Amino acid sequence: MGSDDLFSGDASGNAATGVDAIDGIRVGIGGWTYVPWRGGNFYPEGLIQRRELEYASRRLSAIEINGTYYGSQKPATYARWAAETPPGFLFSLKAPRRIVQSRVLAGTGGQVENFLEGIAELGDRLGPIVWQFDKGSDLDRDDFIAFLDLLPRSIDGRTLRHVLDVRVPDFVDPSYLALVRERGLATVFTDSRDYPSFADITADFVYLRLMRSRADVATGYTDEELALWAQRARVWADGGEPDDVPRIDPPTAAGGPRDVFVYFISAAKERNPAAAMTLLERLRKR
Repeated sequence: MGSDDLFSGDASGNAATGVDAIDGIRVGIGGWTYVPWRGGNFYPEGLIQRRELEYASRRLSAIEINGTYYGSQKPATYARWAAETPPGFLFSLKAPRRIVQSRVLAGTGGQVENFLEGIAELGDRLGPIVWQFDKGSDLDRDDFIAFLDLLPRSIDGRTLRHVLDVRVPDFVDPSYLALVRERGLATVFTDSRDYPSFADITADFVYLRLMRSRADVATGYTDEELALWAQRARVWADGGEPDDVPRIDPPTAAGGPRDVFVYFISAAKERNPAAAMTLLERLRKR
């Protein structure tokens, strides 16, 4: 089989043109370069490394780029990534740690602007931007508020969607939720034992990072678990809130349809592509 044949579709019916959002729900993984995914686990035998993004973006509907947390990319790189993916595909990006780990967040306006100008090259492939504040961060509430005011609502006429992943337990409370809800910023539902895990709705979209895949399960999560996540994702997408997820505040009133982003991240990383593709199949069978 030639390398071009690898992009003609697969047994699940995914066309070479890509995977559309299903009822507003997008499903993906973190990154696309990982050695255990090669050789038939996710990437087929014979697929060259420079075509891995091209392949992954036609089996999933979104990818979260974690590398941007550790280092900057050239605008031309973002443009190339966009060109290698099909219409409708979206990238989420983690903002650089040099910004979120600054001692004075309010003074990072220039860095924020430079980062956003670069990722604007993704064009219509640009999805949510994740601002991760790690456990142990010494967050001052007034400084944090000033930082949030630095985050623009749009760039080059394109609406920006910001997501906050605050991993400082003492900082995450009802006043924090009120603060981000007032600004229409989303928060990450981590589904994690290690980080604050709450599913309160604070924006017009929902962002999940599912971090409990297991190596001894071929699809990372069992069929029953994936069926439950599919059900929850549909409830969120329809404007409701599942009644079996942790919250800080009581549920909000039902709203209109929402975009939902579901990423299988970390844990048994070798299983995450299978988890994502299996969840997509479940969502198709609504």
